[in-house]
Amino acid sequence: MAKKAKRFRIGVEGATTDGRKIERSWLTQMAANYDPATYTATINMEHIKGYTADSPFRRYGIVDKLEAVEIADGALAGKMALYATITPTDDLVAMTAKMQKLFTSMEVNPEFADTGEAYLVGLAVTDDPASLGTEILQFSAGASRNPLASRKLSPDNLFSAAEETLLEFEDIADPKPSLFSVIKELFAGKQTTDDARFGDVHKAVGLVAEEHQNLSGKVDKQETAITGFSDQVKTLEEQLTATQDELATLRQELSTQDNRTDRRKFATGGNQESQELTNC
Repeated sequence: MAKKAKRFRIGVEGATTDGRKIERSWLTQMAANYDPATYTATINMEHIKGYTADSPFRRYGIVDKLEAVEIADGALAGKMALYATITPTDDLVAMTAKMQKLFTSMEVNPEFADTGEAYLVGLAVTDDPASLGTEILQFSAGASRNPLASRKLSPDNLFSAAEETLLEFEDIADPKPSLFSVIKELFAGKQTTDDARFGDVHKAVGLVAEEHQNLSGKVDKQETAITGFSDQVKTLEEQLTATQDELATLRQELSTQDNRTDRRKFATGGNQESQELTNC
């Protein structure tokens, strides 16, 4: 199974290794702007970027996502922090399991490309926070030439002081191969005997039968659901028909009441011979 790292903190607003300060706005800009399709920040060792795949300074993963969140409690309460989600290589997982490379340091470009805003262009893992912490902060700030300049992608980039990192990994299940690919792989090998070939055919038939059974079960469930839905529709139609019949009956009764022919006789008043004046 592949490994996926849980979200962890990679930087906090504050000091860098060359006397500058990581601005709060940089962290929020990096979180908002980061997109692997634009530029993928890779994970390196000690900010040294090797060129060969077998070098100790090869890449150890990629950064997938960034989030900026203000710290709610503790000594850093109120400060803005940047959190990363990464895809590590097996080598990085193995190193952290041996308590190696437990700190991270960001490489920040304060004005990335033509955006004029900050962007994370790299993430380093390191053993000793002092190597990118207080001692080198003091040395770099007073030095005529930054000793880490050769490790930067751009002279204007800066490295953050190393943060202690809690790298926690979780297993990601590998995707299930398709039936076609399994059978194709099964017949890819060259068998030397009829028994071996027959065995492969037998396995392929078994896989097809199993997949057919699974598919048949899914179809049965869908049919059951459709049948249940049809029954509900039929019940509603019957209820509607009954309501329509009741409404028609009520309408007929009201129509009959409105057509009554018996009326109250006209009143003639006190004089029987006088003309009829009222019928009320």
